[in-house]
Amino acid sequence: MSALNSLSASEMARLIAGGEISPVELVEAHLSRIEALNPSLNAFVAIDREGARAAARRAESALRHGKRGPLHGVPITIKSSIDVAGLPCETGTRLRAGNVPDLDAPLVARLKDAGAIVLGNTNVPEMLMAYETDNRLYGRTNSPWALERTAGGSSGGEAAAIASGCSAAGIGSDGGGSIRVPAHFTGICGLKPTPGRIPGTGHFPACVGPFAALGVVGPMARTAADLRLILGVVAGPDNGDPLSVPVPLGRFGEDAVRRMRVGYFEDDGRTPVTPETRAAVRRAAKALETDGFEVVPFLPKDLDRAQILWWRVFGLMSGIVLNPMFADRMADAHPILQEFLSWVNADSPLSPELLLETLFERDQLRGSFLKQMESFPLILSPVCAVPAFRHGERVWMVDGKEVHYLEAMHYTQWFNLIGNPAAVVPAGQSPEGLPIGVQIIGRPFEEEAVLAAAEVLDRSIGGWREPPLAKH
Repeated sequence: MSALNSLSASEMARLIAGGEISPVELVEAHLSRIEALNPSLNAFVAIDREGARAAARRAESALRHGKRGPLHGVPITIKSSIDVAGLPCETGTRLRAGNVPDLDAPLVARLKDAGAIVLGNTNVPEMLMAYETDNRLYGRTNSPWALERTAGGSSGGEAAAIASGCSAAGIGSDGGGSIRVPAHFTGICGLKPTPGRIPGTGHFPACVGPFAALGVVGPMARTAADLRLILGVVAGPDNGDPLSVPVPLGRFGEDAVRRMRVGYFEDDGRTPVTPETRAAVRRAAKALETDGFEVVPFLPKDLDRAQILWWRVFGLMSGIVLNPMFADRMADAHPILQEFLSWVNADSPLSPELLLETLFERDQLRGSFLKQMESFPLILSPVCAVPAFRHGERVWMVDGKEVHYLEAMHYTQWFNLIGNPAAVVPAGQSPEGLPIGVQIIGRPFEEEAVLAAAEVLDRSIGGWREPPLAKH
């Protein structure tokens, strides 16, 4: 990998502002990297080579006139479920084949206004319904750590592009871990923000109705500091997002964050995690303690109930939407989506009474959980029970117990139901050398506190490592 591709987005912006590198040079380095690695990764849906080159030339001209934004000249990517004018936004399904938006989603417009250069957009599982990335339009995305393993889902293409140096940073979306699990699998950082913090306008499926409080869009990058930089650009209200709230950033200083008590747990008492995952959580807890945080063992109550409610909203309600869409076209659906719908359809139907009960109980559980967080404003936990799995795997033996696909992902799903912001940073590795991340959870609209703790870990024990594919 060239030295330029391994820089953080923040460092790229600083060097461009100082005239030490040019946007054209940086874009060309990334296009060259994509040319070399994407045939193996299959991370991209579309690569806008000429558009990126033209934007880089405009960025250089703007610099000569003294104009620059916080991401000036930084090459980024966008998940292909988010509108980028002129690029396909098909969400990995034949039902949307050929859909090309005319307008940028608000967050994409904000990134471009800040000087970022969109290289292209990235691959997803069909309709975003999987923790691995594969579809009938573009095929399977592979991990830069081992091509026989997944980069995760549903923001798997985004994670693979960033981890391999094909992109400096980007935007994913997360309804049950779809930013955080790919970040964990590929050794990068990701932020699931509070619903309403970053507008989901321009995302498909739309972030409306019950899904507005579940699914969010958020930044992915190689450093936690980059997450903070991008959050500052894209956060803010938008009329198209029903939960949009004009809550300003920057409410917490470092000293105030260090006075926040951190509760941590290695597993939830139900789904075991690998020994290396436990070790990563302990290592992260020790690092925060060394940096001045009070860190105490703490397992929140009612996590098992939160997962049941999450499945009703995410799984069963998605089935209500997806079953009619594919009623006469199930053969067009990818086998992974067919598998997801088989799980949904094997469950009890979501009656109107059960839906109301679920929504009422969700709000009650949220209040109970936030009450617990009065004592522990920050929580440290695993991201997933296992590291990146081999394509198609659905069950693993962990600590003598069978752990199934959806069970392994419980550690992220809870916080979509409750609406907490959560960041992932790399903190360890498996015996095979695969990355293992940890998750830091905060209270709604306290992303700054979450990212402050994430930056401590990123500096002290984490840090992006160059994956094997990127070394060739």
